[in-house]
Amino acid sequence: MKIIDAALPEETIHLSMEQSPVWEWIVGIAGYTHGQLRHTFEMDEEWTNDAEAMHASLRESLTKIEETNLWYGLLLLQNEFGARSVDEFVKRLAGLSEHQFYDVLLPYHSRAAETLREQAAQYPEDNGWWSPYADLFEGHAYLSGYVWQLYGHTRAELSELFMAVLSEWQDWMAEKPYVSKWLKALAFEEQQHRGLDSANAVKEIERVAGVAYTPEPSIWSVKLIPQVSYRPWLLTIRTADVKLFFYPVSEQQLLDPEVPPNELIQGHKALGDGLRLNVLHHLCHGPASLQELSEHFSISKTTLHHQLTLLKAAKFVKVDKGVYSIQPEKLQAFSGQLNRYLGLTE
Repeated sequence: MKIIDAALPEETIHLSMEQSPVWEWIVGIAGYTHGQLRHTFEMDEEWTNDAEAMHASLRESLTKIEETNLWYGLLLLQNEFGARSVDEFVKRLAGLSEHQFYDVLLPYHSRAAETLREQAAQYPEDNGWWSPYADLFEGHAYLSGYVWQLYGHTRAELSELFMAVLSEWQDWMAEKPYVSKWLKALAFEEQQHRGLDSANAVKEIERVAGVAYTPEPSIWSVKLIPQVSYRPWLLTIRTADVKLFFYPVSEQQLLDPEVPPNELIQGHKALGDGLRLNVLHHLCHGPASLQELSEHFSISKTTLHHQLTLLKAAKFVKVDKGVYSIQPEKLQAFSGQLNRYLGLTE
C-alpha cells in the first residue's frame, strides 16, 4: 500500500528576546503599584525612601494606576508597539484608531469569548457588550475591575494617564545613579540571547527565564523580557496569541564584586525569623496547605501568608494549587552562594 504524506510541517513557537527602557519603566510602575507584594520587591526600600522626593504629579498618577490596575494596559500596549523609547510609545499610542485602542487594551479571556471581546472593542460605549465580557473575569484578582476601568474612562483620559505616568516615571528613574548600569545589563542580556532556538522553545524558556513552560493552545509567540525592577519575581501575561515572561536579570551583571547580591540579603532576611524557620522545618516533613499550617502553628492565615510570601520571594518554598512545599535545592544553592561571595571553598 502506498501512502502519500500530505501533512503540513509542524508549527513551532516563535521565541524572541525583547528589551528596551520602555519595558523596564512599565515593569517598574507595575511593581511600585503592586500593593500586596510591594514589600517583597528588592526595590521596595529604595522606592519608600525616595517617595518624598517624587514629584506630586507622579505620585498622583501612580496612585491612580494602583487603584485601577491600568499598569496591565501599559504592558499590553508596549507588547503591541515594541517601542524603544517613550517618545515612540506616545507617538504609536496617538496613532491608534478607536477600535485598535480598545482591541489592544481589552484582556484576552478565551477563544470562545473572542467574538465578545472584539464586539466590546468595536463599541466602547455599549454596556451590552462590556458587561458580559467583564463578568467573564469575575473572581480574578484584578482583571474584572480592570475591564470596568477601561469602560469607565474615556480614551482621552486613559491616554493622558498612560503618557503622564510613563514620561514622569522615566524622568524620575533618569536621576538614579544605578539606572545606566541597569540598561547596560539589559542590553547585554538581549545580546547574549539573541539567537534563541525556537525549535526547542520549551528548553530555551527554562534555560533563559528559569521557568518550566507547557505550550498552550493558540500561543504561537513567546517573548522573553529581562527586567530589574520586578526582582525577584517573574511576571507573566498573555494575549490571544502571545505569552510574555518578564524574568529577573542575573544580579551578577548589576553588582561590583564586593557588593553582596540582593538574593543573599533577601535570603538571610527570610531565614532571620524564628517563625519562618519553624515553617521551613515543618515543610521539610512534607507539603502543607495554608489552613494546615495555620492549625499547626495556631497562627492566623493572614500572618502565615505574609511569612510564606517572604519565603516564596527568597525561593525557599513554592506553592501549587494552595499547597506549600520546600525547595531544598534552592536552600542548598543559597549556602553555596554565600560561600562564593565570601571566597570560601564549598
